[in-house]
Amino acid sequence: GELRCIIGPNGAGKTTMMDIITGKTKPDSGRVFFGQTIDLLKLDEPAIARIGIGRKFQKPTVIEPLTVLENLELAMSGAKRLRGLLSTRLSGEERDRIGAVLEQVGLSEHGGRRAGILAHGQKQWLEIGMLLMQEPRLLLVDEPVAGMTPAEMDRTAELLRSLAGAHSVVVVEHDMGFVRSIADQVTVLHQGRVLAEGRLDELQVDPTVIEVYLGAGDAYH
Repeated sequence: GELRCIIGPNGAGKTTMMDIITGKTKPDSGRVFFGQTIDLLKLDEPAIARIGIGRKFQKPTVIEPLTVLENLELAMSGAKRLRGLLSTRLSGEERDRIGAVLEQVGLSEHGGRRAGILAHGQKQWLEIGMLLMQEPRLLLVDEPVAGMTPAEMDRTAELLRSLAGAHSVVVVEHDMGFVRSIADQVTVLHQGRVLAEGRLDELQVDPTVIEVYLGAGDAYH
């Protein structure tokens, strides 16, 4: 149930880490376990998703011609629901699940709107909602606030904090102000390795971490 942020200069291995966890990329060496017993390197991407690992990419991948409700409905049931998306009635339990997720991501009033006309932040929240419909144990979230307004960033921080506890959440993010607002624990990656871990205020005065960021030419404040 932890919310942890992953930071590091460009090329540190943040995206590769997520690719390996989700099965998109296989490492040359090493081991990757989920829940201490599940060897992720023996599973493909669909199997990894089925055991409860969900990933949200930086760019929203919602289905824009469909409504918000239809996107959530499709995410809940996958290909089976897609075949009868417009003709199959939802059960009461399914409607309740969708309603709860709509409320959680702040889109209760937008269920009937086409996803394509949502604001950028709303699309990001919808995609998080689509992951929640799959009941993941672990959510991997890649740069969720890129391109957001300050108000959207605040709402996203609130949403991610609300998910911690029921889910484990790992967020890759460059915006240090946002990282400070959501995470107690931060991991710094450098050249594919863990350089340091701890609270952000501690890491920001760590000479090794400062040197890595300054050497990479990345902002770190």
